[in-house]
Amino acid sequence: MKSEAVLAVSPKVSPEIQKHIDTLKFRIQAVLRARNSKYILMNVPNDKIDAVGKILPVLRSLTVLPLAQEGWSSVHSVIDKDTFWDVIDQLKEVGAEGILVCPIEKMVL
Repeated sequence: MKSEAVLAVSPKVSPEIQKHIDTLKFRIQAVLRARNSKYILMNVPNDKIDAVGKILPVLRSLTVLPLAQEGWSSVHSVIDKDTFWDVIDQLKEVGAEGILVCPIEKMVL
């Protein structure tokens, strides 16, 4: 059995009700975007951060945090789950290590 949820809205709703509908749509979209994405963290030599940045499709910019070990940083980003393995292979080729992948519950953009 297959089912589908549908949101049907009358064009005659009041602005107050439309505001609630827009809020609901926004929240649903945040969950749906998250389903197709993974949060990725990795350790990267500082001289390879630009190469990693060219591989990763970032939301706005890479998050780069220095590690305690000099010359290394932790790089964080979001990747599409459909291209996940290809991206991981490319990241490893340019020197990324200790790659962690986490599910995303919601993405609020």
